[in-house]
Amino acid sequence: MKISVGPIYYYWPRQQVMDFYQEIIQTPVDVIYLGETVCAKRRELRSGDWLKLAEELCDSGKKIVLSTLTLIESRADIAALKKLCSQSPCLVEANDMSAVQILADNNLPFVAGPSINIYNAQALQVLYQKGMQRWVMPVEIMRQNLDGILKQAMTMGFGDKIETEVFSYGKLPLAYSARCFTARAKNLAKDGCQLSCMDYPDGLPLHSQEFQVHGETPKLFTINGIQTQSGQCYNLLDQWPIMHKIGVDIMRISPGSQGTADVIRQLSSALSGASADLSRAQINSQLKLIAEEQCNGYWYGVPGMDSCAGLAGDK
Repeated sequence: MKISVGPIYYYWPRQQVMDFYQEIIQTPVDVIYLGETVCAKRRELRSGDWLKLAEELCDSGKKIVLSTLTLIESRADIAALKKLCSQSPCLVEANDMSAVQILADNNLPFVAGPSINIYNAQALQVLYQKGMQRWVMPVEIMRQNLDGILKQAMTMGFGDKIETEVFSYGKLPLAYSARCFTARAKNLAKDGCQLSCMDYPDGLPLHSQEFQVHGETPKLFTINGIQTQSGQCYNLLDQWPIMHKIGVDIMRISPGSQGTADVIRQLSSALSGASADLSRAQINSQLKLIAEEQCNGYWYGVPGMDSCAGLAGDK
């Protein structure tokens, strides 16, 4: 089982981004995703900077992937997308079907990101025929459905020719909108947002008013510019035995402003030499999980914000 670090969803200062990747390349991570996937107005690093950073990190021995924007809104976005796809020194993660089309037209292999809606083996096959080498499962798919998709892909004769990656730790990317919610929270227009996202290195919490727990309102969502995320940290780290059993190749950790390198090291330690027969409690005692507020509902086929406490190896 490999470990990946997904693209940074948040808007961080340039130096913070550089420092983050210098720290990450020292960890036992296998795959590193780079690039702006949320908002084209975030220009601390431009396309040329991401391309240069990708070239530099390729020398680290890690597998580097450049990620594209998820929501394409203008001709300028298309131009930047074409530049990224044509000049990338490494594999590209397509987060929009326009990126898939550009890459396929140029006979370039690619990764299908979590925002590409793949819900069955037939869709997987279409993208595989266009050059897809790896897909990142949409976050809302439950494990039984994933198992069925992978088994059917094997039956159809291409399942062993692609890799499967699962979003396993971090705030879930749930939705994207043409409206900037962070700007709206500050009573600013989107065109005059003042790049407010930089004020929230882990997103802006959105609390529910419906009920309280111990006098506090729960986090319902996290606002990150035009992106809506889960309010809690999605955590499937202890599910690696099941993922390994059904054929998952890579577990993705989504970056946060603190503790990402520690999570990678803990997961790597749990994966190396660990037994798939360990209970969930035993695995979690190894992981020493960082986030306090966690959820995992989608994996179990219940509301995503729920937290299920079954065994790691349960069926």
